[in-house]
Amino acid sequence: MRLSLLPVLCALISTAVAAKSVPKGFVTRKGSRFELDGKPFYFVGANSYWLPLLTTQEDVENTFKEMQGVGVKVLRTWGFNAINATELAGATQSGLTYYQVWNSSDWTLNDGPQGLQRLDNVIATAGRYGIKVILAFTNNWVGYGGAELYINWIAGAGNTHDVFYTDPRIISSYQRYVKTIVDRYKNSSTIFAWELMNEARCLGDLPAGPHCVPGSGTLHTWYKRQSDFVRSLDPHHLITTGGEGHFYWKRPVGYWLNGTFVSDYNFNGQAGEDFDADMQLENIDFGTYHLYPQFWYPELDTPDSNFTIESWGSGWIKDHALAAKKAGKPVILEEFGVSGLANKTHIYPEWVDLALASDHAILISIGTVGLKENGGNRLIKYADALIDGASPNDGFAIYKNQTAVWNLFTRAARIQAAKSV
Repeated sequence: MRLSLLPVLCALISTAVAAKSVPKGFVTRKGSRFELDGKPFYFVGANSYWLPLLTTQEDVENTFKEMQGVGVKVLRTWGFNAINATELAGATQSGLTYYQVWNSSDWTLNDGPQGLQRLDNVIATAGRYGIKVILAFTNNWVGYGGAELYINWIAGAGNTHDVFYTDPRIISSYQRYVKTIVDRYKNSSTIFAWELMNEARCLGDLPAGPHCVPGSGTLHTWYKRQSDFVRSLDPHHLITTGGEGHFYWKRPVGYWLNGTFVSDYNFNGQAGEDFDADMQLENIDFGTYHLYPQFWYPELDTPDSNFTIESWGSGWIKDHALAAKKAGKPVILEEFGVSGLANKTHIYPEWVDLALASDHAILISIGTVGLKENGGNRLIKYADALIDGASPNDGFAIYKNQTAVWNLFTRAARIQAAKSV
């Protein structure tokens, strides 16, 4: 009897030692909830990929003040910004933030005042405002230098997107950059978590190949190897995938369109993720998922359809809450959006209330007004720009003058704060 209790006692002692060894101010996980210094940590957070692209401290400060006013406790932003060497002269002239410069089959690091020093400043400023930071290491998409740059420069033209997850040369290059970022900030209590990739899929701006298909486990294997690698560099900070939360369910899930049954990409494994299995990985501490049904199902979002954005989104939230409960880990509704203020005002209350009732954390796309650099107007890159003092808006940003939606998230932040005691 006594001997049979030994493994249990050893596990309890090991857990207690591990918890004690985590530095003060680091966010941890206890079962299905986040904790901060031993207390529950529920929160509303903000997405702001553009924050490190700002060039003045005044505008950075104003953005954090806006977040603090809503009650934001966590910021998610890009830990990457990469350019081709041919873009260097233009980037230098325009003041574009960049951390990597690609030339030939390799990249060089920019840790100067137009490079990682801007990210240093964002993280330091977040710390002063009591806001934790989730950093993503790269992008599934070409924007701001994601996986496609690794593929094009290392593997070469004609390759499919999924070679990013399997080519040893690409993995080595990715890990070299990851190590640079982790080593730079691993002692910072401002870091909430490391994110392996924003929205990893079998396909990106390049198509998927035959080796990344439902059941291949390509992404699952990559998630495991990279989360294990990050854990070897940093024993304390949380790690997550950054995925959209696609499922790989064996039973058919789909919809009828013009008399034909369409298998649903979000459930059939075609994207490459297996949310249920990915949540079980030892060094994936919590799950993430995104929610854009209006744009994922444009063929169904019509006046004569019984499909509704609101109800589909509610079902997606419930599916991830259930999967997280089975895994015994927290989950974050990391990105979500609909177009149009009327849609936001009508749909967001149900989604937010459902997420809060499921003990989710949620991240919103927050917008800021009153930015002053270059007179409040500056083209950054692509279509991203400051316009009349307003931060870049992809159609999902929430601004303070959108009172009903702004108040919804302010209320949600108060509810989360009340649970964090």
